[in-house]
Amino acid sequence: MGTDTWERRLVQDTRQTRRALTIWGIAVLVYLAAVFHRTSLGVVSLEAGTRFGLGPAALGTFTVLQVGVYALMQIPTGLLVDRFGARRVLTVAAALMGVGQLLFAFATSYPLGLLARAVLGVGDAMTFVSVLRLVAAHFPARRYAALAAVTAALGALGNLISTLPLAVLLDAAGWTATFAATGAVTALYAVVLALRVRDAPPGSVATRREPDSLRVVLGQVRHAWRTPGTRLGFWVHFSTMFAPTMLGLLWGFPYLVQAQGLARPAAGSLLAVLVIGAILGGPAIGTVISRRPECRTPLVVGYLLAALTVWAVLLGWPGGHVPTGVLVAGFAVLSVGGPASSTAFALARDYNPLHRVGTATGVVNVGGFVAITVSALAVGVLLSHFEPLGATTAFRLALLAVVAVLLLGLWRTSVWWRRARAVVLDAAARGEDVPVRIRRRAWDLAPA
Repeated sequence: MGTDTWERRLVQDTRQTRRALTIWGIAVLVYLAAVFHRTSLGVVSLEAGTRFGLGPAALGTFTVLQVGVYALMQIPTGLLVDRFGARRVLTVAAALMGVGQLLFAFATSYPLGLLARAVLGVGDAMTFVSVLRLVAAHFPARRYAALAAVTAALGALGNLISTLPLAVLLDAAGWTATFAATGAVTALYAVVLALRVRDAPPGSVATRREPDSLRVVLGQVRHAWRTPGTRLGFWVHFSTMFAPTMLGLLWGFPYLVQAQGLARPAAGSLLAVLVIGAILGGPAIGTVISRRPECRTPLVVGYLLAALTVWAVLLGWPGGHVPTGVLVAGFAVLSVGGPASSTAFALARDYNPLHRVGTATGVVNVGGFVAITVSALAVGVLLSHFEPLGATTAFRLALLAVVAVLLLGLWRTSVWWRRARAVVLDAAARGEDVPVRIRRRAWDLAPA
């Protein structure tokens, strides 16, 4: 290759990389907004209870509805992204989130508040899968895991903004002005997405399929679900991200204020530990699993065991009032769950063909939000039941639901880890190409 040709190729590659990073950056901003809107109720949960006249169970319904809608929309979102492209889906998502937050700004009744959070949940559900689809289309496969983790970490900035800064803004401007302004900005951002984002790099053709029959669509979902790597990704996501997200979305703030006796600013700062840990942990874990993908699931299992230890300490502390230093350390460990969940999307990307990545990613993403829905609802119901015992005891008993969900996730993750390993090992023995080379261990020989 001549010098001139090499230089032209280098310039072209540099331009393509810059273009890809620009598109990714624009898309990440809408995901940041989605996380902000999703978690905004966590800091204002006490105000929401007063505004709408709600008890713990009814207040929990806000989060359960929003997250439940999110979970239900994941597979349809994956199909929509594969069918229409990420740009269109992201544009609609931004518009829906803006409308939902505007409705929430002016809602004064419980039914209208629920409607607002449901609309917000639909828009939120369309963002992360779409961003990851853009990453898969614009970047090499070897960079996917790292960029997925960094995407999640940057999205966590939205959670950080929804803690102390949102609380300060609410005190200064009030409920209506704050949520109306954030909703309007998000809706207007849809224009930027429509004009600047592209589904595929220049020179390539973005895949578009003709509308499929219901049978074909269900077959596509079934193929994704039957892939052991997808199933493992589902349970990894189920297990890792639900606890810190559930705390940030709803029950963390009341737990710290009512059960632990912290002042509101201190509680907001402690919730920020969950976000800062995710921001710092995302790039670190993304780098590790990109360079050594065989470490993905062992890292997840290690986190789950550490998380169980944290919950044992928090819920078993004598007297129930946990020292602030222990709370900070425990929340820091739990914060790693968000970055660890990015391994689930790397599994979906590695073990599914590109035309099915959106669908497989949607299937995987359902896992964590099913766990959030179940745990948030269970905590709210148990809090209402144990309320006469006092806030400290009620929260200790109610949060046992989180431990139960975590144990279920750890069990299913371990089962599908072994099954996915068996498929990879068998394929490698037949001489087939496999995404990750692993060595057979003694425990691989036992029946899965």
